[in-house]
Amino acid sequence: MPLRVRWAMRLFLALLPALFMAAAIPSVPSPIELHSERSSPGDLEIGGELAGVPKGATRYLRYDELLKLPQKTFQVTDDNFHTTAEIGGVTLSDLAKLLGEHADMIVAICYDSYRSDYSPEYLAAHDPLLVLRVNGKLRDSWPKAPNGDALVPYTIANPAFKPRYKVLAHDDEEQVPYGVTRLEFRNGAHIYASILPGAAWRENHQVMDGYRIAREDCFRCHNSGAEGGTMGKRAWPQLGEDAVKDPERFRRVIHDPEKVVPGARMPAAPNYDRATLDALVAYFRTFASEKH
Repeated sequence: MPLRVRWAMRLFLALLPALFMAAAIPSVPSPIELHSERSSPGDLEIGGELAGVPKGATRYLRYDELLKLPQKTFQVTDDNFHTTAEIGGVTLSDLAKLLGEHADMIVAICYDSYRSDYSPEYLAAHDPLLVLRVNGKLRDSWPKAPNGDALVPYTIANPAFKPRYKVLAHDDEEQVPYGVTRLEFRNGAHIYASILPGAAWRENHQVMDGYRIAREDCFRCHNSGAEGGTMGKRAWPQLGEDAVKDPERFRRVIHDPEKVVPGARMPAAPNYDRATLDALVAYFRTFASEKH
């Protein structure tokens, strides 16, 4: 037997016990399991760019399994709670590490069609948390939101929020959606493509200021095609038409919506000055049809 073959046989025999031992060790289970079927109404829908999942497919995370993940606990005071509350849960960034494949944004969608988009910058600055416990209690015992709406099945909170930037009179706003039913792990460029002003407008500072405000604020409730929230029932082109047909009314609706449209759920923006309102008018006008 050639010397090279004898050495190969010796090496194989020496490694054989270790190979058998490795085969006998059970594989470590994944820290989180995606299910193809819903087990209860409280399962969290998951979509977007998911590792090992066909693009466009929806998977489900079960509440009891989410509770088994490593959690963080914080004291928070935000619009979803009557008083300071202790919340516990898993950070969106940690979920992204477990689930996302090529995603750079996380989108939260709520039962009332409200939506929040979490950019990489927002995630890094504020470390938002998918809430699993409130004051140590499971979600069957959670309080209602101050307006009487249900916080369940999931709520998102920020341990400590400090605005990162200001555009005219608009401050960076806290994203704390309640009633979250779905998370999507997405690509930010695709999300914002339909609301980015045309190339001819991108050097116009007023239009671009309006875009930055609308992207963070208006996009939560108003959609452009398949992107954005639909709670507001008026899509981007309709807002563009409104801004052209009656710009003064458009400004008043943003500033104090209920005064113009009784019963409107849209939050008021009393701090927006004329320059800020003008920027939003200028931006949305770019989406009106050519006949105007």
